[in-house]
Amino acid sequence: MNRRLPAPSVLIVTDRRQLAGGAGGLGPLADTAFAGGCRWISLREKDLDADAQVELARDLKRRAAAVGGRVTVHGAAEIALRAGVDGVHLPEAANAAAARAVLGEDALIGQSVHTPEQARDADPAHLDYIIAGPAFATASKPGYGPWLGATGLAVIVQAARVPVIAIGGIDANSAPVCLAAGAAGVAVMGGVMRAADPAAEVRALIAALG
Repeated sequence: MNRRLPAPSVLIVTDRRQLAGGAGGLGPLADTAFAGGCRWISLREKDLDADAQVELARDLKRRAAAVGGRVTVHGAAEIALRAGVDGVHLPEAANAAAARAVLGEDALIGQSVHTPEQARDADPAHLDYIIAGPAFATASKPGYGPWLGATGLAVIVQAARVPVIAIGGIDANSAPVCLAAGAAGVAVMGGVMRAADPAAEVRALIAALG
């Protein structure tokens, strides 16, 4: 099996509605992020129908192939399977065992958690990682919380049996705080989607993680 997390440990989660003016769409954004050193992008466009998500995911997969990057889909395992991408990221209530049965042992599968109890329940037989958040206040989901902060994130890390990726309000300043709390990496949405220079934002994140 090859289920190790991509390196560097920066996951870009898409939201085309937050793209900076003139970005030209998710494809060019992905190219720019890859140029900055990103090697993992997850398509999170749940308002689109399955066919549209599959088309976008396939496009991202083609672009990622040029740099050896990996692509996952936030949502349904069946969409990830149709698109031929590397795996799926599941919402907190989803069935990870069922997703593993659909995608196979080599797929990269993660799930969102918000509490230590959910982290403890994340089964390494089916999941490769979990995403915990919001770590800090985030403009992408205003009012969503409460924030975990460094202390809350550390509690989740201690409870988890799989690597934890922090999300929510993360930038080059807060990323090292997440690592110090035990996170294996960080996930970023709006900070890259809204950036005037996404490649520079990605480079700053990677540098901050050391």
